[in-house]
Amino acid sequence: MVGSDTEIDAALAQTDAAPQRRRARGPHPLPALLALLVEACGADREQLARALAGVRAYQAHRHVRSLAAMPEVAHIGGVTLRDYGGSGALAVFVPSLLNPPTVLDLDAGNSLLRWLATQGVRPLLVDWGDLAAERDLDLASIITARLVPLLAGIGEPAALAGYCLGGTLALAAAVHVPATRIALLATPWHFSGYDATQREGVAAHAAAILPLAAELGALPMDLLQPLFWSLDRAAVAAKFAGFAARDPASAQARAFALLEDWANDGPALPEQVARDLYDDLFAADLPGRGRWAPGGVAVRPGRLGVPILDVVATRDRIVPATTALGLGRRLDLDAGHVGMIVGGRARALLWEPLADFLRGA
Repeated sequence: MVGSDTEIDAALAQTDAAPQRRRARGPHPLPALLALLVEACGADREQLARALAGVRAYQAHRHVRSLAAMPEVAHIGGVTLRDYGGSGALAVFVPSLLNPPTVLDLDAGNSLLRWLATQGVRPLLVDWGDLAAERDLDLASIITARLVPLLAGIGEPAALAGYCLGGTLALAAAVHVPATRIALLATPWHFSGYDATQREGVAAHAAAILPLAAELGALPMDLLQPLFWSLDRAAVAAKFAGFAARDPASAQARAFALLEDWANDGPALPEQVARDLYDDLFAADLPGRGRWAPGGVAVRPGRLGVPILDVVATRDRIVPATTALGLGRRLDLDAGHVGMIVGGRARALLWEPLADFLRGA
């Protein structure tokens, strides 16, 4: 019988015995993920067995990211600016603080940045590095003492392209260092746009993990990851159940493994940065209320006076459309938060119009 208790117990045992590489391949933290799958699948034991088999298949998958880091052209503290080559319109990509920047440079043949370098754009990437090593940083100083000096040091005007919270930070930096244009990719601005259930979930999770972050001096990604899972439990169960049925040698399976590695490999955040993200953005919605002023200057995107492209993924549960900036030219994509960057239709949906925008077309 598929999904019997015996088979589920066996799948759990296999999961615990997954081969080691670096630290054991995710998901991290594994007990929280398993508890979520049990809750999401409920009485559907067959779905639970498939989801557990998918977790095991991911852990056993052999494909790992092998792209070398691109050359460093500048750094301030542990934050680095990397050059992806190309020629033409200069564009600085600002990734989220919560995950590594590698989603923008995922794999050979599936790298937004490397593709743009062949399309009349010269992409530079902000690599946040190990921010937790600089425990005196808060959110404002990440912008004013790290991002802004890196941008100013380029010595010529550049476009800014921010992904997720990177777009929020890019808008704040543009108050201090003028940009030629700004592309926001799945960027939250109106944090009150999260629905009541999501806001309550974030508040409960913050209440649980911020005291731990204070004890540790930093917030490890393992404490934050369950919050992302909780935004759509059914989707988490479905993606692992679907992966169990994939051919491990397929391009889709390789991409899945790399994306899960990316999602489970975020750097720790300095404790005060984590607290500012919750208090100032999610709880108080200072950006959406026009009261966010890192460096003492209020961030008013409508006064920047540059073209803005606001790209919204309409199936995004992490950054819902209701949180978008709502200024400039809006581009709605039939995609999810990550699929818009690396999905099978990403080139047509996002890469090509983004290249046009960055070139000034």
